[in-house]
Amino acid sequence: MQPAPIKPEITFDDFAKLDIRVGTITDVNEVAKSDKLMKLTVDFGDHTRSILAGIKQERDNPKEIEGKQALFVVNLPERKMAGELSQGMLFDIGYEDKLQPCLACPENDIPNGARAG
Repeated sequence: MQPAPIKPEITFDDFAKLDIRVGTITDVNEVAKSDKLMKLTVDFGDHTRSILAGIKQERDNPKEIEGKQALFVVNLPERKMAGELSQGMLFDIGYEDKLQPCLACPENDIPNGARAG
C-alpha cells in the first residue's frame, strides 16, 4: 500500500472541536433503501444513538461488529440518509485507502462515552 498524502495542516483548535467517543455497538440492522448503509444502535453510557455507516458491502457479515466497542464522532449535525436519521459517524480505518476496513477501537474495555483525545 502506498500511503495517501497527508491532508492540509489544521490548528489544534480545529482538532479540539471534534468530539470522538467510545460506544458499544448493540445492534446492526439493514437500511431498506440503501445498498451501502447499515443502521448501528450505539450505547454511549448515558444515551443511545442511531448511527448510519456505509459498511454493508465492506463486510461479509456486518452483524459481526455487534457487541464491539468503537470510536464515533458524536458532534456532527444529524443527517437523514435513505429515509433514516444518523446521529454521528463511525470512525473506521482503511476504506479511503481501499483496504478492508476495520473498526478504530480501544485496546481495553473502557466505559462507554469516554472521550478520545
